Amino acid sequence: MKLVSPGAFAKNVVASVQEYSLLSGRAIGNLFTNPRYIADTFTQMDSIGVGSLPIVVLTGFFTGCVLALQAAVSLKEFGAINMTGKLVALSMVKELGPVLTGLMVSGRNASGMASELGSMKVTEQIDAMRALGTDPIRKLVTPRLVATVFMLFFLTIISDACGTGGGALVAVVLLRLNGPAFFHTAYMSLVGGDVVEGLVKPLFSGFIIATIGCYYGLRTTGGTQGVGKATTQAVVASSVLIILVDFLVTQLMIGIFGR
Repeated sequence: MKLVSPGAFAKNVVASVQEYSLLSGRAIGNLFTNPRYIADTFTQMDSIGVGSLPIVVLTGFFTGCVLALQAAVSLKEFGAINMTGKLVALSMVKELGPVLTGLMVSGRNASGMASELGSMKVTEQIDAMRALGTDPIRKLVTPRLVATVFMLFFLTIISDACGTGGGALVAVVLLRLNGPAFFHTAYMSLVGGDVVEGLVKPLFSGFIIATIGCYYGLRTTGGTQGVGKATTQAVVASSVLIILVDFLVTQLMIGIFGR
């Protein structure tokens, strides 16, 4: 294994951050100029949004089920088992819904973007696109960025709803709680700040998934082995960044809304 000096490592990190920032900036800037590849954007929406729907629904539903079971065990000790709906709703809307949805979509789509663009890079399709006068970032990155941010927002809402529904199912069937009371408690526990926090996070997660996946795809080298490496790096980097940004956004929202 080749050892890299600390100076060379730091230089590579700074260069990578700079390259990633320039790619992200150009992708955003393309939103305000022509041409706009609307058809490609809708194609990516179908692939990213509709394609990710089953895994998002299943993840949200069973997360809500587990939350209800665990909450009931803890709350029963304090005689507050009727507050299960509050705990499930707050946990899903503020934290688990946005984060788990982001991680699931990242595992499915960041890897897909990296492998797809990486394959195009190593087979010189990107160079051919430039030779024909087409901007690869405008054609390939910007539609994926728009589609991911837009669809992840709605996928998170679906995940929250499925998680709350799963928690209600467990509460009614297994815990013998009152269904309408569960939903009333869940609804009354949420305030505007909680909803805003839960809907802001997927915007950042979608941006991270699209830009990281495309970044590693466009810098792929080394043939098919390089494509596999880029795919792995894209999933790891996007997952870590999603969790990091979740912490920062949570801290910001607590400072703004006080909860």
